[in-house]
Amino acid sequence: MSKLVGVDFEVFGRVQGVFFRKYTQKRGKELGLKGWCMNTSQGTVVGRLEGEKEKVEEMKNWLRYTGSPQSAIDKAEFRGEKEISQASFSDFDIKK
Repeated sequence: MSKLVGVDFEVFGRVQGVFFRKYTQKRGKELGLKGWCMNTSQGTVVGRLEGEKEKVEEMKNWLRYTGSPQSAIDKAEFRGEKEISQASFSDFDIKK
């Protein structure tokens, strides 16, 4: 069984008003991840990813390089990654 990890993220660039959160939620669910994402008043998108380490790594690359079709990602930062015993969320949600 693969290790579960949790990590916080923040994505910078043109990531608001371009369906970034919707695509992030869709991709997270496709990978079987749990967590959330939301816009910030600074124009970034922040969130939390939890799931199998390989899937979290895949999602991190997606957040770094892919994003939504209309987005322009400058950079993605990841903080506080650590192993978890179980996910603290039941789904992948968009917070308002």
